[in-house]
Amino acid sequence: MKWRVRRRAWQPEAVLSGDQIAGFLADGYVAVRGAIPGPVIAACQDMIWAELEGHGARRDDPATWTAPVVRIPCPEGGPFAAAATLSVLRDACDQLIGPGRWWRRDGVGGTIPVRFPSEADPGDAGWHIEASYEEAGQRRVSAGSRARGLLALYLLTDVEPDGAPTRLRPGSHRDVPRILAAAGDSGMEWLPAAQQAARASAHRPTALATGRAGDVFLCHPFLVHAASWPHRGRFPRMIAQPAVALHGQYALRAAPGETPPPVQQAILDSLAPAG
Repeated sequence: MKWRVRRRAWQPEAVLSGDQIAGFLADGYVAVRGAIPGPVIAACQDMIWAELEGHGARRDDPATWTAPVVRIPCPEGGPFAAAATLSVLRDACDQLIGPGRWWRRDGVGGTIPVRFPSEADPGDAGWHIEASYEEAGQRRVSAGSRARGLLALYLLTDVEPDGAPTRLRPGSHRDVPRILAAAGDSGMEWLPAAQQAARASAHRPTALATGRAGDVFLCHPFLVHAASWPHRGRFPRMIAQPAVALHGQYALRAAPGETPPPVQQAILDSLAPAG
């Protein structure tokens, strides 16, 4: 089946409002509600269940939902291509990252951790930031966020508070740049960077990435986040969590007369001298 999604007519106003941009700068994320149409979501779910059957988990048999989490590569093409190329999401990424600064992938990408109702510890629920790039086989992250513009969370099922939502630490993206800047342009290995980011943001509150299937959270690359457990909902939770790839990296100083995009502005604000 060839998937086509009706594109929104071009509008002179931006997808994200001024208040949403301000919220992104302050909290490190913004939710684009209802971004993906219901028929596209339903077709994505069908493809995910087809993949899960290879892991022994069947849609119509909860007795086969034995693992707390099953991680699959995000399928390519079809409804996933339709979801990733919606103008509402591409325009929102342009606003946050900067037009021409990111890779417009014809698909969602990344992995989909499918979390099943379970009291068991999934073993992957620690607070962390994402890695941005690899160098000599080593995952790394730099203050300029080399190669990563955003972390996206595609809610492919409804996600309720008791249904293993992703946990977020609002404002934690402001705790990370100084940690990374001390390492210079080469950045840091991902694991020690993630551990330091978790400790530095421990004072932050916790928010939950809940919503309806079709909502998409666009998160600053330095937002500290974690999976949650136990999953006490009734149904499996499906979220795709791809990187939105950045061409190059952001400068740690704005050029004269330049208006940095919000992702870069949050980094610059965090590195500015106090007062």
